[in-house]
Amino acid sequence: MQLHNMPRARKKRCIYVDTNARYFKPRGVPLGNLDIIRLTFEELEAIRLKDLVGMEQTEACEKMGVSQPTFHRILKEARNKVSDALVNSKAIEIFGGDYEMGNNQFKCLNCNHFWEVKNISEEDNIKCPECNGTNIKNINSCNQRCE
Repeated sequence: MQLHNMPRARKKRCIYVDTNARYFKPRGVPLGNLDIIRLTFEELEAIRLKDLVGMEQTEACEKMGVSQPTFHRILKEARNKVSDALVNSKAIEIFGGDYEMGNNQFKCLNCNHFWEVKNISEEDNIKCPECNGTNIKNINSCNQRCE
């Protein structure tokens, strides 16, 4: 009997941001006249965590639920795509990928109550539903394994 080596199922990457914008393009040029680079949501998240938030790679890969080599590959590909788009006047489409949205999990540092909120904007003032306190810690988590 011959066993076929099946590739293992790919784990979904955890992301914590969903931009409302789906395209970025050079000003004044119609989208139809531009080459389009596709940036996946996990590539956008890797850039956000490493370059915008300033996380160390070890912390960022744990946040996304991937190994360090995988995170490095995702980040390298994302940076290459963004560089190509900027230098060569191409549009960027944020599309697809293999990801799951992480929930915003909070802990009140006053009463130790935990709760989750699915979608939250930066402007929202979060208060503890138990004690109405504002001494809150955001602990992002995915449904599966991310911390």
